[in-house]
Amino acid sequence: MIERLLAAAEAAAIAAGAAIMHIYASDFAVEHKSDASPVTLADGQAEAIILRHLAEAAPEIPVIAEEQAEVLGLPDRIPERFWLVDPLDGTKEFIRRNGEFTVNIALIEGDRPVLGVIGIPARSLVYGAAGPGSAYRADGTGRTSITARPCPPAGATVAYSRSHADTPRLETWLAQHRIAARIVAGSALKFCLVAEGAADLYPRFGPTMEWDTAAGQALVEAAGGSVTMLDGTPFRYGKPGFRNPGFVVRGR
Repeated sequence: MIERLLAAAEAAAIAAGAAIMHIYASDFAVEHKSDASPVTLADGQAEAIILRHLAEAAPEIPVIAEEQAEVLGLPDRIPERFWLVDPLDGTKEFIRRNGEFTVNIALIEGDRPVLGVIGIPARSLVYGAAGPGSAYRADGTGRTSITARPCPPAGATVAYSRSHADTPRLETWLAQHRIAARIVAGSALKFCLVAEGAADLYPRFGPTMEWDTAAGQALVEAAGGSVTMLDGTPFRYGKPGFRNPGFVVRGR
């Protein structure tokens, strides 16, 4: 069952990514949502495609998606099992045309992400996972298993946000760790870097929404890494308003 759902989520991410890239190549307009964050035609079209794919694959599983939540609001009661979707994570990167945006689809059971797919349309890549040891990276030539790495003796490679870095807090936090290199990246790409062993740490101090992180957490945990609150406690889902506090993503 979980393999079928993973395949459906991957297909949804690929189809949404194709629509996103079509708009990416056009002279698209930029609007703003109620929280002043930017939104484009790509966000809405990608979400509609994902919702259709997921409904066809598993009509019994409800979906909580970013753009739908903007219009309809969040549910009063959190389902025991539901899809969590960000159709275009990194809209600012999309607008800047730097390619660092993703499609995020996760399946939540209880308060944990058990399946995650992250599509990177500009690079024709998809990352996915559904349980320990299942993390993979797929491109046009096939699928490769990935795993997070132990932190090298020389120090960690840290990934952090291109658009949302809290520089003073970040530098204070990094001063407590042995850091060998830094990678700046947008969207959920940073989860992918940790999951495939290209980075060791991804600290985030500013607020995010649960649909920003769920797919990435499923991927990193399946690859042997971890996602926790800043104090090391478990990072859960179904929180009030679906808002996340700060967190840290670690490799093995």
